Amino acid sequence: MCLGIPGKVTETFDRNGLRMGKVEFGGIVKEACLTYTPEARVGDYVIVHVGFAISQVDKAEAEEIFSYLQQIEAETIEQPPGEPGAADNGEVR
Repeated sequence: MCLGIPGKVTETFDRNGLRMGKVEFGGIVKEACLTYTPEARVGDYVIVHVGFAISQVDKAEAEEIFSYLQQIEAETIEQPPGEPGAADNGEVR
């Protein structure tokens, strides 16, 4: 399973012939390769997986994904390890 996280492009630049950018993820800024998303511009949202922007999404879709991630985080915090439904018990939801 792979996990792509939405982020907002804050800057674009060229590095050794590759289109790169700085992408913000909830206040944390990381560099990502934008070569696979040539249409992405500053202010756009992209899905980033292992340092590569793999698709572009609109703001509403990015916010929806952020909401789901917050729900997952809240559930994980509420359930102590080893309790039924806890994230580390090996159970598939």
